[in-house]
Amino acid sequence: MNKKLKWFFLIICSLILLIYTFNIEYLIKGIRTIYLTGNNTAFISDYKYFDNREIKNSNTTPWAVHKKYNQVSESKELKNLNEIRETKSFLVIKNDSILFEKYFDGYDQNSLSNSFSMSKSIVVSLMGKAIMEGKIKGLDQPVSDYFEEYKNGLASKLTVGDLASMSSGMKWNEKYYSVINITSESYFTDDLRSVILRQKIIKNPGKSFRYSSGDTQLLAMIIEKATGTTLSNYLSEKFWKPMGAENTALWQLDSDKYGMEKAYCCIASTARDFARFGKLYINKGKWENEIILDSSFVEQSINPVFEESPYYGYGWWLYNYDGKKVFTMNGHRGQFVISFPEDNIIIVRQGDFNEKGRVSERSGDLYKYISEGYKLAQSIK
Repeated sequence: MNKKLKWFFLIICSLILLIYTFNIEYLIKGIRTIYLTGNNTAFISDYKYFDNREIKNSNTTPWAVHKKYNQVSESKELKNLNEIRETKSFLVIKNDSILFEKYFDGYDQNSLSNSFSMSKSIVVSLMGKAIMEGKIKGLDQPVSDYFEEYKNGLASKLTVGDLASMSSGMKWNEKYYSVINITSESYFTDDLRSVILRQKIIKNPGKSFRYSSGDTQLLAMIIEKATGTTLSNYLSEKFWKPMGAENTALWQLDSDKYGMEKAYCCIASTARDFARFGKLYINKGKWENEIILDSSFVEQSINPVFEESPYYGYGWWLYNYDGKKVFTMNGHRGQFVISFPEDNIIIVRQGDFNEKGRVSERSGDLYKYISEGYKLAQSIK
């Protein structure tokens, strides 16, 4: 037994030595927060294991409830999908009223859940607000105006709009299950700003779409500089409070010491409050009587930037369902806010199942939620 323990501690010490030798200390936090909790990737309640900053609410305005609330039954396919995919929240809103709402595994309307990359749409919204307020000059403003690291070479061509459209040309490998890579490092590092600023621009910016969480994080760092406040506070003051969010949300930080939000992911909030961004964009940036975003910016955001990538605009994913325009917020493990502007329908799905395959395929989970959610909403006139 003593011999086994000796070998065990020897292996642990060797691993720790390797981690520090190869400058991958972030793995220690990864092991503690993810792997020792029985997971092999980030999960929807992992915000409990990280530092967070509050996105405060006030003057809450609950959603109206449809007169036929929960009187329509989900289809057999939707029911099976929610069960198999470990859905936690499923919400359908029609004409600004909650028509259908169902929670699973102890979740309810006030349960917080990690947004993952749905936050990318929100960060682009923050950029739009900063442009509207004159804090950022526009989509064509050079990134080098904010960070000297981008003054030379290909980086000197990089603009704020390139980051919002995922066309930076940054060296970035988006992987969620590989332990040693830039995505894992950015998730577990204590100093996210320094990680992002050392990433090189290796291709001409603004030429083509390539999904990169690094783009969103750098954009967020620009917003932080331009507004002179934290992302969480800016989101709270410009969106969360004016839109009457029902719950205070949380935004994961790299660490309490450095205090940078993980902007490419990690807003923990409720299905009802995430749905508000669907409504805001359906209403072209207007909330009740207040103009929160410029309508022309909203229109740009929900239309393709590149002809060869018709599925992405500025921070939003774009689809077509039976000839109808659909725009969505998408996140790891199947987090979705799905909006049908023509029919004023919003569908929200939160869960913890590992989404496999491309969500753009008709056989993928997203398309099934689009289809089944829409049919449920249209079953009540």
